[in-house]
Formats: sequence, structure tokens, C-alpha cells
Amino acid sequence: MAPIPTPSEEPRDDPDAYVGLDAPNAERRAEERGWSTVRKLPPGAIITMEYRFGRLNLEVEDGRVKRAWKG
Repeated sequence: MAPIPTPSEEPRDDPDAYVGLDAPNAERRAEERGWSTVRKLPPGAIITMEYRFGRLNLEVEDGRVKRAWKG
């Protein structure tokens, strides 16, 4: 049986720090801080609930981040 891979450490970053930023700057900051995937979503978007290690979700309304969370 193959060993279970050990994921690298997630960025030590507070998703709440992205709230209020304009979307392009928030995406750039997230990539610079090591998030492997940055997902921009409109408010109320229907999304899957699986947890993806290293992903940062940004809920964007009127060009600004309203909410941010891991996974």
C-alpha cells in the first residue's frame, strides 16, 4: 500500500485580513503569501463543500472582498 502523502503546511495567514481589499490586490496578496489556489466567488454562489488544502475562497461583491475563508 502506498503511503499517505503529507501535505505541506498551509500559509500562516488570516483570511479575515482580506476583507475590504479590492479583488485584484487580494488575489495578488494571497498568491504572494503561498495560497496554491485562490477562488473568487460572487455572493450566494453555490459551491461544493469539499475542503481543498491550500485554497483561499474570496467572496467578492462590487470589486471588494466581503468574506474570505480557507478550503
